[in-house]
Amino acid sequence: MQHFLEFFQNHLLIAPLFAWLTAQVLKLIIHSIVEREFRLSRLFGDGGMPSGHSATVMSLAVLCGWGTGFNSAIFAVALVLAIIVMHDATGVRREAGKQATVIKQLTEAFNSMFFEKDEEIRTEKLKEFVGHTPTQVFFGAIVGIIVGVCCIAIMGIEYASITV
Repeated sequence: MQHFLEFFQNHLLIAPLFAWLTAQVLKLIIHSIVEREFRLSRLFGDGGMPSGHSATVMSLAVLCGWGTGFNSAIFAVALVLAIIVMHDATGVRREAGKQATVIKQLTEAFNSMFFEKDEEIRTEKLKEFVGHTPTQVFFGAIVGIIVGVCCIAIMGIEYASITV
């Protein structure tokens, strides 16, 4: 039971999880307003505004910097991780989403021409929401920074007070 309680006392874990949840709720709200449809799947889905990945890693970097010092190795690792994750979200993952869109269009055209009566031959649907635009990543990072700073204030974390 003690180990379970320690999990909820780990500031470096709680803040990023809260940042991810905040970004995902915002993503659901923004998607509902822009698309005029409520899709609960957007709460747990990838892609969209703001980036949950960016919010998560930026809040971790903020907490690591504040909690262990901005000159610590832990902050450096967290910041480099954040940069890699955010770059990947706008690069490889975004291109994979674009490719999924094109493959889906080709598959639908192919299926409608040759297999429209045979449902067993139809191919599996690909996920198109996997990457982010630079704007989505930027606002995800902003959400992460704001949530990180709020968690520092709410949890009363003193500068360089977290030891590893």
